[in-house]
Amino acid sequence: MPHSASSAGSANSPRDHADPLSGVRVLSLALNLPGPAALLRCRQMGATCLKLEPPGGDPMRLYNPPAYAALHEGVEVRTVDLKSETGQQQLHAELATTDVLLTSFRPSALDKLRLDWATLHARHPSLSQVAIVGAPGERAEEPGHDLTYLAESGLVTGTELPPTLYADMGGALLASEAVLKAMLLRARKAGGADGVYLEVALNASADWLALPRTWGLTQPSGAVGGAHAGYRVYPCADGRVAVAALEPHFAARLCEAAQIASRNMMAPGTHEALAAWLAGRTRAELEAMGRERDVPLLTLAG
Repeated sequence: MPHSASSAGSANSPRDHADPLSGVRVLSLALNLPGPAALLRCRQMGATCLKLEPPGGDPMRLYNPPAYAALHEGVEVRTVDLKSETGQQQLHAELATTDVLLTSFRPSALDKLRLDWATLHARHPSLSQVAIVGAPGERAEEPGHDLTYLAESGLVTGTELPPTLYADMGGALLASEAVLKAMLLRARKAGGADGVYLEVALNASADWLALPRTWGLTQPSGAVGGAHAGYRVYPCADGRVAVAALEPHFAARLCEAAQIASRNMMAPGTHEALAAWLAGRTRAELEAMGRERDVPLLTLAG
């Protein structure tokens, strides 16, 4: 069963260890999904989180209020106009006691706001910055979105939209990892005074998630790409069944249940025989078989 943001945040309770970001203050200027998702992870690791939003607010508050509420639970949110001198003063007053600044602007936008790393570091030497960008280096000014980054990484294989925002959520994980890295690097420096600048590119997060496909694992000819009869989604009598009997002992149990003599899980005949057997079984029957024989599977509605 999927966890809500609140249940995900409480999954580690009761805790028998200190939160890794306890005592760390993170200030975010990042809007939409990757930045707020990264801030959510930081809060779940014990950070004190503040987000400054422009007068128009975060677009996600308008197009998906429930998602916005889940992402910002436990986060202090204030409205600040960074294009005004008053807003700049408010920002820098907060940065004076902040450990990590999280941004998701293009470099040119940061320059206009006088938030480029050189300026920030000169004014707040102990501050670290984690900058979320679409693509690294010279490509950071290019327009893009989750879909274009996934397409670039070979993760859009047809005309259907991906079922979730992989690049954005993967980038959020890399950004929260970068916050941990920034604190670790700062602690290792003599005196622990100097902050660091770390860039997180969303297309790099897509590339990371695409590595199994790049290696051939999830290509149609790969064992977890459809070539192995025990690792596929099949129709059943009243829905579908996701079968993950990849290891030989799981595959053997599945074939025994289906009374299939062949143990060659890559053979077309095994695929056909297993598909025919599964098609005649109900979800309840298959769930019971999985429990009795210790075969990893999950049934799904049609």
